[in-house]
Amino acid sequence: MSDRRFHIVLVEPEIPPNTGNVARTCAATGTKLHLVRPLGFSVEDRDLKRAGLDYWHLVDIEYHDHFEELLEKYPEGRFFYFSTKGVRSYADIRYRAGDFLVFGKETRGLPEDLLARFRDQTVRIPIRPEARSLNLSNSVALVLFEALRQNGFPGLV
Repeated sequence: MSDRRFHIVLVEPEIPPNTGNVARTCAATGTKLHLVRPLGFSVEDRDLKRAGLDYWHLVDIEYHDHFEELLEKYPEGRFFYFSTKGVRSYADIRYRAGDFLVFGKETRGLPEDLLARFRDQTVRIPIRPEARSLNLSNSVALVLFEALRQNGFPGLV
């Protein structure tokens, strides 16, 4: 695979400001953003645009009609699926440039069939059992910066 950037994948995101915040993080880090339809908003949404501020020209976004399309396009990609049901902690993964970090929709996370299919590649962020989950954009930032840290923050100052 020739693209050595990290890839953030949002599967059916629902909340415009979360996606806008993720887009801003991707812009600031040179990370490619993949959005898997259906989206719970229009890409012209003002809240989405506001959250991304003036970084939109720096964001490399690719849209996919379904998750299988993404897998077919990047058959050699290394994918990690983030879920509260993940089998390993995000801190136990040795990330490599080019990895795909996959996150689900805010209200339900990733589909159960996807988690079952790729069980050994499921990853969790440890949180208290009483807490349902972290905010999507916070989760993306936490994991992405760990991956970047492990790789010496390539291209960042």
